Amino acid sequence: MRARLRRGLGAEAGMVTAETAVVLPVLLLVLVGALAAVTVVGAQLRCVDAAREGARAASRGEDVAVVTGWAGRAAPEGARTTVTAAADGVRVRVTAEVAPLGPLPWRVTVTADAAARWEPGAEPAG
Repeated sequence: MRARLRRGLGAEAGMVTAETAVVLPVLLLVLVGALAAVTVVGAQLRCVDAAREGARAASRGEDVAVVTGWAGRAAPEGARTTVTAAADGVRVRVTAEVAPLGPLPWRVTVTADAAARWEPGAEPAG
């Protein structure tokens, strides 16, 4: 009876190895996709924070160079900041190109906008 149990388990042991060989690449692909998504979402949140910082500074009447500097500190590396002044307020847009898979050539562009009304006594940025 023990001989039958050993033979049965030995045949199934090879199946576990085959199943693992099939499932492991799928699990790695899911892991890489999740890490890429976290990278893109993190960059998007940094762009949102940078746009808000820039809009706050611009609404106080700060110079465009100062606004860009404030936004640049919070933004992802290589982000571009644009400031648009209007009569009723200011709008700041921060755009960054993210490489979620590191050295691979795939790039994702994330953008965030923030607007603020002029503070009392502030001059339009420009």
